[in-house]
Amino acid sequence: DTMRRVVRQSKFRHVFGQAVKNDQCYDDIRVSRVTWDSSFCAVNPRFVAIIVDASGGGAFLVLPLHKTGRIDKSYPTVCGHTGPVLDIDWCPHNDQVIASGSEDCTVMVWQIPENGLTLSLTEPVVVLEGHSKRVGIVAWHPTARNVLLSAGCDNAIIIWNVGTGEALINLDDMHVDMIYNVSWNRNGSLICTASKDKKVRVIDPRKQEIVAEKEKTHEGARPMRAIFLADGNIFTTGFSRMSERQLALWNPKNMEEPIALHEMDTSNGVLLPFYDPDTNIIYLCGKGDSSIRYFEITDESPYVHYLNTFSSKEPQRGMGFMPKRGLDVNKCEIARFFKLHERKCEPIIMTVPRKSDLFQDDLYPDTAGPEAALEAEEWFEGKNADPLLISLKHGYIPGKNRDLKVVKKNILDNKPAGNKKSDLINAPKKAADASNSQNDAKLDEILKELKSIKDTISSQDERISKLEQQMAKIAD
Repeated sequence: DTMRRVVRQSKFRHVFGQAVKNDQCYDDIRVSRVTWDSSFCAVNPRFVAIIVDASGGGAFLVLPLHKTGRIDKSYPTVCGHTGPVLDIDWCPHNDQVIASGSEDCTVMVWQIPENGLTLSLTEPVVVLEGHSKRVGIVAWHPTARNVLLSAGCDNAIIIWNVGTGEALINLDDMHVDMIYNVSWNRNGSLICTASKDKKVRVIDPRKQEIVAEKEKTHEGARPMRAIFLADGNIFTTGFSRMSERQLALWNPKNMEEPIALHEMDTSNGVLLPFYDPDTNIIYLCGKGDSSIRYFEITDESPYVHYLNTFSSKEPQRGMGFMPKRGLDVNKCEIARFFKLHERKCEPIIMTVPRKSDLFQDDLYPDTAGPEAALEAEEWFEGKNADPLLISLKHGYIPGKNRDLKVVKKNILDNKPAGNKKSDLINAPKKAADASNSQNDAKLDEILKELKSIKDTISSQDERISKLEQQMAKIAD
């Protein structure tokens, strides 16, 4: 009864979902068949990216949002990986930059041309190598520019400075079993992870220490998920010992008992949680389910309030979730999903019905904008900053993105092909000058070595020709 009463007062209890018409879908896409529990889809206000089946390697499609309808078989893909792509994530601070993790043990960062691809893209801006097994998770830092996290089946988490192509933090001894997911908190000072050993861990990545952990968060053996909420609490999905799907809410300062724990149903699809920090709504999309359930999180008991379920006929293979700035505020749209079927991607729009045409500021508090609050170096040095917020009152107009420049620390690591394409970050000048003088010294060294090799070769040439002459004389 209390649950019902509290929900009645929510402005989100009438949220309803609607799939778009057929001509607004993306058709004839061969969605990846890899058995991996990632969402296979990533969207931002410009593009939708979908991991697809690719022979002899890994590929994903990047389509401008307006490119709906049937997608030609020959449509260009992003296809530089040598093994299947397992996860993709758009950079929150640059709508043309996307990271991908693959079975080939690498992470690649790509710059997509402003109007989408006209040719297949095979050259990433940078290749990040450090994992010894496949990389199943990539997640950008929410507030610091060019900071990217990756997690692999080697049970290691690596945090990269994409601007220099370096691995700056390697957490390789915290997980004894497979990592199911990793989530940054609101300002990116902590991460939480769910792992196959049934533990949820809260980790301070810069101090490289576990701040809190909970054993047997969910008792069942099937995969769990754990995400940070805006207030610092943690929301988890998993399975009970009887294989019922559960959701739970935890306070990381005291992980003994959950704040709330609900059992849902006995389906066996992993529940992927998508969270909107502005409205505090969590959408749960089960892989292989044909529904999206949504819940409002409040600080009144029972804390997790069931709102409604959007149901459709077809099961979902994966799901993309549009950032708030990509929504249509004039239609009171509070969420947009991109649901993957076997052969298509179907947008689903969630709206709150309102009679007025005016901007509904209670539905749209200021939201995280595309500007980074910190540079990578500042974050690695220990600074924290909340996301820089923008108002959606007049809708969001995408600005010009700066290109991604990667300044490698060592000239010999540079892949010449990678350089042509790359255009993204202003590395601090001092670092550039220092690396220039290092590079000059290296160059001198290499030239000297080349000269000595050439000298050796010419003296050996002379010796060989003398020996040949001697041979000829003997033979005569």
